[in-house]
Amino acid sequence: MIAQDLAILLPEILLAVYAMAALLGAVYTGKDALAAPLTWVTAGAFVLLALWIGTRGGGAQIAFDGMFVNDAFARFAKAALLLAAAAVLAISQDYMQRRGLLRFEYPLLVALAVVGMMVMVSAGDLMSLYLGLELQSLALYVLAAFRRDSAKSTEAGLKYFILGALSSGLLLYGASLVYGYSGTTLFSGVLEAAGEGRAAIGLLIGLVLVASGLAFKVSAVPFHMWTPDVYEGAPTPVTAFLSTAPKIAAMALFARVLFDAFGGVVADWQQVVAVLSLLSMFLGAIAAIGQTNIKRLMAYSSIAHMGYALMGLAAGTAFGVQAMLVYLAIYVAMSVGTFAFILSMERGGAPVTEIAALNMYSRHHPGRAMAMLVLLFSLAGVPPFLGFFAKLYVLRAAYEGGLVWLAVGGVVASVIGAFYYLRIVYFMYFGEERAEPVEAGGSPVLYGMLMASAIVMLVGIVNLFGIEGAAAAAAAALVQ
Repeated sequence: MIAQDLAILLPEILLAVYAMAALLGAVYTGKDALAAPLTWVTAGAFVLLALWIGTRGGGAQIAFDGMFVNDAFARFAKAALLLAAAAVLAISQDYMQRRGLLRFEYPLLVALAVVGMMVMVSAGDLMSLYLGLELQSLALYVLAAFRRDSAKSTEAGLKYFILGALSSGLLLYGASLVYGYSGTTLFSGVLEAAGEGRAAIGLLIGLVLVASGLAFKVSAVPFHMWTPDVYEGAPTPVTAFLSTAPKIAAMALFARVLFDAFGGVVADWQQVVAVLSLLSMFLGAIAAIGQTNIKRLMAYSSIAHMGYALMGLAAGTAFGVQAMLVYLAIYVAMSVGTFAFILSMERGGAPVTEIAALNMYSRHHPGRAMAMLVLLFSLAGVPPFLGFFAKLYVLRAAYEGGLVWLAVGGVVASVIGAFYYLRIVYFMYFGEERAEPVEAGGSPVLYGMLMASAIVMLVGIVNLFGIEGAAAAAAAALVQ
């Protein structure tokens, strides 16, 4: 029995063993001399694991008496977050090395965070949920403060840690209430205790507190306070990581808790998630308008985009979960390309993050400017780019789920949010040219990732690269 359980956890075990073995190996060798090859090896390991998990197939597999669930939903989320983490490592290696930030711990902390994320999306119990969440969080706190000689980076790590501890406290208190009222920590047991229609008031309070802790992880309003400061203060590659893989993991865990533990009382949590979605979309759209730093702008952009993903979850249907997964996959592809562009922004070898610095960027770098234009239009949801179809998916899910008011709010927020994306386009093509224009630095990997991401936004409209079918199977496995 134990052997079967361990076989189900094999991808997580292999990645954890790899991270620990590499940590020991680096300590007793040249340490930072190994940082660059270790980054590429880790990225390669992520891709191989993603391919293995994605092609593993089979039905739902349960390990450790229900504490760990390996189903189509978990496999989709794991493959997506592994590929996102691999892409971020690929675009960050040159940037970190040229600025003296590339330590051997960097890829290993990313690997340990990814192990936590993989446990999160397969959690079938409140205990495994918390273990995965904290493993991910502790690694991310260190990554946010990775630039030790920077006051902003140290502040980002400390702020993230303090607010993260608060959210963990909320989640644990909620979990204790859920356990107290259901008599079990297993999601299947909680589902049975909650029943159909209306759950007990104690369980509902526990659900609200658990949802609050998870809303912090996805930067949903009003638990978004950490996001702009951490995004701005953390090294830019870490910001790119924070805006991609952890979002997939946290949203997948959110869906897992709501459907696996409280799937019988959709009406009790649907309005709560819908309000989180609406507030996130509007705050993200409005607060980003006045931003002058592109990393802070991307922070508010991520808040708004998580609002759209939550719209699919709020629908409370299998199609809503499918729409959420499709949206997250497309959002991550857009984010990787956008951050590849941000990482290449420099002047005199120093990184540049001011939006106004992009004035007449297209005159000096027309190819990069055009790729960024495609990504910005896609982020704004302008047809016919892929981002438009992502938003169309979640809007349709909300409409079919009876949340017409939320779908209308999403359209209005999208129109408001388009302003700050188009403002960057305006600067790149029509702004006042500066004496010292922004240079396009970085490795060919950055350029390749930027172009590949832009091409995906155009070519993907044909059939969404086939992720619709995989997302539908994943959603069906969760919503039974």
